[in-house]
Amino acid sequence: MTSKLAATPESPAAVISEKDLLAMPEEDYMNPAQLAFFRALLLRLKSELQANADATGVNLKATVPEADPNDRASQEEEHALELRVRDRERKLHQKIDEAIRRIDRGEYGWCEETGEPIGLSRLIARPTATLSLEAQERREQRQKMQGG
Repeated sequence: MTSKLAATPESPAAVISEKDLLAMPEEDYMNPAQLAFFRALLLRLKSELQANADATGVNLKATVPEADPNDRASQEEEHALELRVRDRERKLHQKIDEAIRRIDRGEYGWCEETGEPIGLSRLIARPTATLSLEAQERREQRQKMQGG
C-alpha cells in the first residue's frame, strides 16, 4: 500500500522531514511526498547558489583596487578564486535545473544506467545524482582504466 501524504510535488508547504522520508517503506520509493521533499531541497540549494552569485557580484563591484602591487596581486587572486567557485556553482545550478525537470518527468530518483532506485540516502547527500552508487563506482572504475 503506497502512502500518500498531504504533500505533492506542487505543494512544498507540506514537505516531510528527512527523518520521515527515511522512515518510509521501500515500496513507497519516489512517492509524491518524497518528490516534494527533493523538489524543496533542490529549490533551496538553487536559492543558496543564487544568493552566492549575487554576493559575488556585489563584492567584485565594491572592491577598491589596492595601490600596493603585492596587495593588488593578492586581491586579483582572491577574485579569480571566487570566480572559479562561482563557475562550479553555475554548473551545479544547471544540474539542479535538470534534476527538477526529472522530477517533472517522473524520472527522478532512478538510475539512468540501470533503472534501479538511486536511494534516498544518496539523494539526500547528492540530490542531483543520476546514478546509483554501484553504477557510479562502475563508471569511475571504467574512467580510471581508460586513463580519464
